[in-house]
Amino acid sequence: MRKNNLISVVVIIGLVFAASIWYARNNGLLPVAAGDEAVLYDGLFNTILAIAFGFFLIVEGVLIYSIVKFRRRQGDDTDGPAIHENLSLEIVWTAIPTVIVMWVAIYSFDVYTAMQGSQNLDAMAHGGMHQTVAKHERGGMPASKATLASSNSDGTLMAGTMPAGGDDVVAIDVSAMQFAWIFNYPNEIATAELHVPVGKKVRLNMTAVDVLHAFWVPQLRIKQDVIPGRETFLEFTPRVVGEYPVVCAELCGSYHGGMRTTMVIDTPEDYQAWLKEQQEVASNDPEAIVASRPTSHMSDREYLAGKVTHLGMEMASKK
Repeated sequence: MRKNNLISVVVIIGLVFAASIWYARNNGLLPVAAGDEAVLYDGLFNTILAIAFGFFLIVEGVLIYSIVKFRRRQGDDTDGPAIHENLSLEIVWTAIPTVIVMWVAIYSFDVYTAMQGSQNLDAMAHGGMHQTVAKHERGGMPASKATLASSNSDGTLMAGTMPAGGDDVVAIDVSAMQFAWIFNYPNEIATAELHVPVGKKVRLNMTAVDVLHAFWVPQLRIKQDVIPGRETFLEFTPRVVGEYPVVCAELCGSYHGGMRTTMVIDTPEDYQAWLKEQQEVASNDPEAIVASRPTSHMSDREYLAGKVTHLGMEMASKK
């Protein structure tokens, strides 16, 4: 009898383990992993999900079994056995979660360090402040033509160049403003759409010109605050060619929800062709942002009118 019970426990544990692994690999909760950092993040996420799902099955299984097995029989009005404690069981259900939490903490820190921990050291070693200034209209949408000025008198990185000690690292200066992203490349190229080559490490040198913003690309599993008066950094290696949304993840004003743009991961050939095309455009109008916002000329009322119409609403007439 005891042997049969042992076999049943082993089979149940095996089924729970198999179900947990399957669910972790097929949950479909995350978007496509478009970079190396996303793979690291997904490994941590799926591991935690497998552990949580396994414990969910065990706890709910024991709960359902107990409800059925020890339900009150008809005509039985007696009390259950008075069990005050079980020291061995208490040690087990305290020790196992402790070990799991400590292991997950170490694993999480390892993933964090691999994804962006070294960037904090870079920031502390950064001797000066590299400023990217954009002239724009405060209190409304940014101007369709914004002049850009970059200062590198302190010897910091120029946009599009490789950091010291780095191999094949594409550095891009990013300026955040209400309510747009500006990406600065070499040869006076400034666009509102981020293009990066696949397979090469990308370093974003980011600063804000007004309020606090946050750069977020869900498919890369990366997010970084962009702070006025301070330069922050992001490093990632894109792996999947395609177009992905860039979202501001920090409430930054009235049009925060519209502060979106696109990151395009190009093949090396397409990336070089795009750079050449943008350089030709910039040489004709060096002060223009190539991908200007089409709504920048609208008043607040005109901009919001399109939004409420899309929602099936009507703007109240102004008396």
